[in-house]
Amino acid sequence: MSDIQKIKIRPLERGDLLFVHLLDNNANIMRYWFEEPFFSLDELTQIYDLHILDQAERRFIVEDGHGIRVGLVELIDINTIHRNCEFQIIIAPEYEGKGYAQQATKLALEYSFKVLNMHKVFLYADPDNAKAVYIYEKCHFKKEGLLKEAFYVNGKYRDALIMALLRSEFLSL
Repeated sequence: MSDIQKIKIRPLERGDLLFVHLLDNNANIMRYWFEEPFFSLDELTQIYDLHILDQAERRFIVEDGHGIRVGLVELIDINTIHRNCEFQIIIAPEYEGKGYAQQATKLALEYSFKVLNMHKVFLYADPDNAKAVYIYEKCHFKKEGLLKEAFYVNGKYRDALIMALLRSEFLSL
């Protein structure tokens, strides 16, 4: 069995914050998240402490079959009335291209639909990030629209592709 088949996601713990800090301070990664890099570790710790009991989000560390941290998955803005949430993922650059993103996405979707009972999981993707869009489509997300000049990154406005997957679509796979 390969490492990919043994991949798991587990809740983010305080001991994972240095790993997340390294991801959050990578400008190439954060550009695709439409966020500013360069959070301090103290800032990240304060955010962690503030949201530790927040039921509107779930954060997971992605681990390979040997327990090595390879990425981060987030379900944020969990709306229990409308039963939807936003999906985000980062795979550390040194682990990209090994299938971790697709497997972690599937595990997060299973958690979203079977544990949280979400009706819809959506995401924002940079249309220029062809690798990510390809992976999302392989995981059965469908393009729903394009937000023109929705995010300001590196001195210019960027479009954002909206993609989503419905519970009924996921369960019929």
